[in-house]
Order: sequence, then structure tokens, then C-alpha cells
Amino acid sequence: MYNDEKNLYHYNYRKDGTEQPQSAQPPVVETTYREPWEEPKKKGGKKNKAALKVTALALSCALLGGAAGAGVMWAAGGSGGNTAEVQVSKREPVEVKQVAVDGQTKMTDAENYAANVNSVVSINCSATTNFFGQTVENASSGSGFILTEDGYIVTNHHVIDGATSVKVTLYSGETYDATVVGSDEDYDIAVLKINATGLQAVTVGDSDSLNVGDHVLAVGNPLGELTFSMSGGMVSSVNRPINVDGTPFNMIQTDTSINPGNSGGPLFNEYGEVVGIVSAKYSSYSNETVEGLGFAIPINDVMSMLEDIMSNGYVTNKAYLGVTAATMNAQMAQQTGLTEGVYVYSVEEGSAADKAGIQPGDVITKVDDTTIASMEDLSAAKKGYTAGETATFTLYRQGDTLTVKLTFGSEPAQSATQQDTTQNSSQNNSNYYNSDELFDYFFGNRSGSGSGSSGTGTAA
Repeated sequence: MYNDEKNLYHYNYRKDGTEQPQSAQPPVVETTYREPWEEPKKKGGKKNKAALKVTALALSCALLGGAAGAGVMWAAGGSGGNTAEVQVSKREPVEVKQVAVDGQTKMTDAENYAANVNSVVSINCSATTNFFGQTVENASSGSGFILTEDGYIVTNHHVIDGATSVKVTLYSGETYDATVVGSDEDYDIAVLKINATGLQAVTVGDSDSLNVGDHVLAVGNPLGELTFSMSGGMVSSVNRPINVDGTPFNMIQTDTSINPGNSGGPLFNEYGEVVGIVSAKYSSYSNETVEGLGFAIPINDVMSMLEDIMSNGYVTNKAYLGVTAATMNAQMAQQTGLTEGVYVYSVEEGSAADKAGIQPGDVITKVDDTTIASMEDLSAAKKGYTAGETATFTLYRQGDTLTVKLTFGSEPAQSATQQDTTQNSSQNNSNYYNSDELFDYFFGNRSGSGSGSSGTGTAA
């Protein structure tokens, strides 16, 4: 039998095997539904020819029925006289159990989501900027999670950087105006505060206990529109060092699907604990957008800093030198007759660098056994120390190499709130040595290709 959507041709077979054409009129289709299924009675051994005459419409129905999902099946009648049958699943919907996060019980992904989605927030920011003399409103989105029931929320620094307005939306749909308590660009963390109580806070886990292959989940606001979406994957690497816009980070690498808008959201382990802060900013690795490559900040690396920001508005125990410096790259070193490293532009009076004897015009080449060839290297080295700890600095000064012992100070509040801003000798009532002429003598208006080589420097 051959069926065509426009023309239906039906043939019966003679006993000798040849075909005898019949009327082109479409047959009448008879389908019955039995539940439970019963074996049809045979009548004198005659074949039920009507069962063979299934039209294109019946075929379409069968296809649609097959697409309906598992548990549904169409069975066309055969030579035994069987008619089309439908089997419908009677499986009852499974209700997801509300499991408490206790750090001991592994959860299914559905249980993990149910236990934590009320602790995840969507963040929307707006900023007003001047563009060619015109006021422009910019908007950005990100994610975050509730750290305390009285409204402290964690996100990335780059989510709220430059924002003039921050709004937080809960899973319940409630929206709050948020205040930026403080942030730290070096670690890409920020703390927000909303005026609310009785919120569901996350449970903080131990990121040091993660192993490659562990299952992890991310919940957030991808693309700024798909709110409270969950994606899952595994830990691809722990303690992965990467460099982002000149800042070194020690990250959790995962193949979990992470997109813009996920930034600042939580990364959960199988026990429903937060082990990392997702950062979609790092999904572009080596300037190439790739799939299956995401990163999260280990929660153990920043938890004490988050608590510090909550209490003081900034990280008080960050190692602080008290210098404004710039990268001295190989090309600039050759032009000036100096050496590759970090050129000290100015020294803050009374700072750790001042007490150690570091002077404007020095080039920092080592911190303990770590070679310093750029500001990025110096920033990475500083992260290994806290205020009050001591390190040996190797300096190049006027053709000589010398070492000094430096005890790191703590970053002042003013510096913490003005990170990566240009500082010069006119600031703070001459608290900086006037070294404009010295820097200009070496560099003038030559910006070079090195980071921070414009003659202004970066605070460290």
C-alpha cells in the first residue's frame, strides 16, 4: 500500500502476487481505544483488511502521539485485526523534597535548587555617564546571593562598578533599592545591603575541599533576562591562576554553563553550600570566547574580606605599600638605561615603603623570591601577604641592586574607596614626594606599551 498526502492509491493483492487496483476513494478509518487492551476475537480465520487501511491522517496522529513523550505509544493494527492503541503513563508527578542544607547530606540537583533559590538575587544597575557632552543612561545586570538574613548580599565588584543606582530582586519578586557597603577590585568582590529582615541566607562551604570532577551548580541571571536559571557541571580545575585585565586571580574552573548576567552569583557544591562566586567576566579566556569554560572565585579566599567589608566598608588587612608605580617594560628599560620591573613614581610619606627606604625612581624587581616584571606581578605578589607581614624587596637604584625589608601596612580607607585612580604629588597636602619631574625626565610624553606607563602610575 502506498500513501501520498494528495493522492491515495490502494491495492489488494491477488493470490498469484499481482496487484489489482481499486477505487481511488479514500477508505473509512475506524480506530478504537480499549483500556485495558483485549485480544480481538478471530472470525473464521478471515483477515481484518480494514486494519491495514490507515490513512495519512492516522499516521500524523501517531507521530504527534510519539512526540508527546515517554509512556505514550501508538500501535497500528496488523493482520491479526488489532486496531490503533494508546498507552498513557500513569506516573504521578514527583514532588521535590525540601531538604535542609546541613553540610552532610548530598542533594539531587532539584533539591539543591529548591533549598537555595530563595537565597539568590537578581541585580540590576544603572549609571549616568557623559558621552561627547551628552548624558547617557547605561544599564547592566548581574547576580548575587544573600549572606545574612538581615540583608547583606554578595556580588562581584565589576557588577556594581560605576553604578549610580542598584536594585535587587528576590525570587519572590520583591524588589529593593540596594546600598553598596563596599567593594574590592583586586578580588572582584562587593557587598550590598537592602532594608529587609528574615531573609533566607546561604550556607557557606569549604572551597578547599573541592576536587576535580566534583559536581557543582550555578544559579543566577544569565543575559539579564533568564532570572533564577540553574546550570550544572563539574569542577575542571582547582586553584587555576588566570589574569584578567591585568589583575591575577586564583580561580575554580568549571564546565558549568556561565554567561553574562551570571556574574556575582553563587556556585554550589553537592551539599547545597556556596563554594565560589561565579564571574562570567572570565568566560572570555585569552580574548577568545569559548564554551564549557567558566570560573568562580573560591569562597575561602575572600570570606574574611567580605566580613571585613561588612564591618568597615573596605578590606582593612590588605597588604599596602604606599607607592604609586608603573610597569617598566623591556623597551622602556632599554630606552632609559634602567631595568625591567615596576618603576616607583612616588612614595607616600610615613607609609610602609617610606619606612623601608624605598625611594621615587627605584625599580622593584623582586618580592622575596618572586620576580616582578610588571604591576600585575606586584599585585599578585601582594595578595600573598596581609598587613603586618614582612617581605624582602629587591630594588634597582642608579645602577646598583639592593635589598630592603618591608613590613606591609594596611590599606587606608581612602585608598580602598579610590582603587585604580590616578594619584599625583599634589594630593593629600604633599603627602607624596614631588617626583613629577623625575618621572617626566625618564618618560616624558612617551606612553610606551606597558601598563601604567602614562606618567601617572597606579597606587599599590
